[in-house]
Order: sequence, then structure tokens, then C-alpha cells
Amino acid sequence: MRATPTAVSVLAALLLLTACSDTGDDGKRESTACSLDEVSVEVGPASAAPAAGDTGEVPVGLTNRGATCTLEGFPEVRLAGPGGSALDLPPTEGATAQKLTLAEGDSASFGITYVRGPRGDGAFDAETLRVVLPGDPGTSSFRWSYGPVASDGEGGHQASVSAYQQAGD
Repeated sequence: MRATPTAVSVLAALLLLTACSDTGDDGKRESTACSLDEVSVEVGPASAAPAAGDTGEVPVGLTNRGATCTLEGFPEVRLAGPGGSALDLPPTEGATAQKLTLAEGDSASFGITYVRGPRGDGAFDAETLRVVLPGDPGTSSFRWSYGPVASDGEGGHQASVSAYQQAGD
């Protein structure tokens, strides 16, 4: 059976299309994930828990200063304490992650909810808040001045992080 010139052209075009990819020159997939190199991070002002047993909210704002990028999943938030101790904050129960696209100048936010604990009694004595964006190895660090985080009585602590939300108009 003989192939017609049209069929050969179509087959050649299909082969060319399947050979294309979204990789850079180094063979790695190019990422559109937001990077701390181009996203500014601001913490607060917080609605701090004034006493043990009270709940506090710490807002974290992000503003893209570079090319369009995406935030997908949940922010990685860690509280660091004395002697290298650390507490990774889980997503808020029932929160659903969403994918946000931020053009240059666009903003997003997320919140940290915590219950203040008494010093000792299993509370985590946080000193530093560390924020990592999904897909970016960089870390932004801020002083934690909101008191110890209460124990949940089951080996964990009463703190969580919300999903990203678009900010602004």
C-alpha cells in the first residue's frame, strides 16, 4: 500500500508535535511557582491571643513583584523554638487548597490560627516563624512574638495554616 503525500505530511506534523515539550534547555520542566526572590512577604498586624487559652490570628500577606506566577497547595509554615526544636503547622481542618495565579503587583494572603498556651505544660515556645512557598526552596523568617503555642494534649499543638486567598480588589 502506498502512502499519499497528505498522510505523510500529517504523520510528520504529529511526530514533530509529540517531540515538543515544556522543558528548558537543561531538560527540567520550567516552573511557574512563585518564588521568594520575587514575592514579598509581610506578617501582621496580628490579632494576638492576650492570655493562655485565647485564640490568635496572624495574617501573612504576599505580593508578587515579578513575572506572573502561581501558588498551589498550602504554604509551608514552621515555628522554630529553642535548641533547634520545630513545629510544622498543618492545614486548617476543612480547608481546601486552591491554585492562584498572581500577575505582577497582585497579592494573596493566608492566616495562622493558634491557641496561646501557658509556659511549660507542653506548650511550644516559638521564637521564629518560617514561611516557604510551594515549589521554592527559599525561606522567609520572622520573629514570633505571640507567645507559646498550646499543646493539644495528644502530643501535638493547637496551630494551623489556612489556604491561600486572593487579596485586594
